[in-house]
Amino acid sequence: MQASPPPDPDSELRRSLRRHKAVATGLLVGMGGLVLVSYKLPPGYWTDLLQASAKAGMVGGLADWFAVTALFRRPLGLPIPHTAIVPNQKERLGRALGRFVSSHVFTEAEVRRVLARLDLARILQKFLADPAAARPAAVAMAGALPRVVASLEDGRAKRLLVRLLPRIVSGPAGARLVARVLRAFVASGRHQEVFSLAIGQLKVLLTAREDALRAAIETRIRAEGGALLGWLAGASVAKRILHAINTELEKVEPEDSELRAAFAIWLGQEIERLETDPERAAAIGRVLREALAHPSVAAWLMDVWARLRAALVADAARPDGRTVTLLAGVFANAGTLLAEDPAAREKLNRAVEGVLITLLPSAQAQLSDFIAGVVGNWDAATVAEKIELRVGRDLQYVRMNGTLVGFLAGGALFALLTAIFGRVAF
Repeated sequence: MQASPPPDPDSELRRSLRRHKAVATGLLVGMGGLVLVSYKLPPGYWTDLLQASAKAGMVGGLADWFAVTALFRRPLGLPIPHTAIVPNQKERLGRALGRFVSSHVFTEAEVRRVLARLDLARILQKFLADPAAARPAAVAMAGALPRVVASLEDGRAKRLLVRLLPRIVSGPAGARLVARVLRAFVASGRHQEVFSLAIGQLKVLLTAREDALRAAIETRIRAEGGALLGWLAGASVAKRILHAINTELEKVEPEDSELRAAFAIWLGQEIERLETDPERAAAIGRVLREALAHPSVAAWLMDVWARLRAALVADAARPDGRTVTLLAGVFANAGTLLAEDPAAREKLNRAVEGVLITLLPSAQAQLSDFIAGVVGNWDAATVAEKIELRVGRDLQYVRMNGTLVGFLAGGALFALLTAIFGRVAF
């Protein structure tokens, strides 16, 4: 079965133009009919008046028909100069139309007026506050994340990241980041867990290497005090030293030990120095830069990134994943902020307006070129048809008015001349 053609969007305009053409043409034909009828009437003043009026009306109608027709095509197909103006001048018309729209319609004042009426911040706020709308947007954004992540897989992007990361963390910002992480670490009490882990590992190490340490201490005593002293007291001194170390470690283990408190105080002072002492910040930056620049660390970072990337891509593909939930939460928070903070809405509107006004000159030029290109690429018949469909009805009124005004003017002129000069024989 053959598909039906699509509906003509200009069908109503075509019907209206045909009706008005028929009326204007009928009026012109009527004037011609009056001229013929006037020749059949008995001679006299009123017959001459009717004949003069009808002739003038027919001439006026013909003149306006020629003028209107010459805009869009050659009258009667004759190659008369300066006719079919619109098809022959479509490139110039397109450029002029493009300049008019970009300079007089798409203006800065009009853009500001439209933006003020739209209130984009309020529209965005209503969108973000609606879970039924924000959730699909979060799903769509999460679905785009794998493509964004894939764009980072370019070898140049990796090399750039490896070069930039050490530079970023080696500046004052790196020290502040370390200080912020350490403050959060201390606030959560995790520093004591690390301290306990270090003490425990140290005790395990001492227990595992007790014999080696005892032998090392005895050797050192013999080297410093002689073989006799080493033989008499070496083992005893080594045993006492190891026992003292283990005793001190036992004292440190309780949570209220003085060494733990001293460690917390020292850590707080170091955090303060990281935030206020440029030399300490620079020292930390050098350490971070050297560590990140090491090939092993760089390889480890790339491995971490690969794992994170795989987890992110897998989670983003799930509508109920954490990524979608996080994005939906971000949208909801942004909607709440815009709803409760008029200043935030105003800032957003001003920011959008500023961006659009900045881009406006370029957009005007592109719009002008676009309109000129579209009109210039139309074929001559299409240009004439599109313009005639939209202004042709008003032009038919020009034809009607020309016919009627000619009729009235011809009659008035005949009456005036007859009153002044009397009847004139032709």
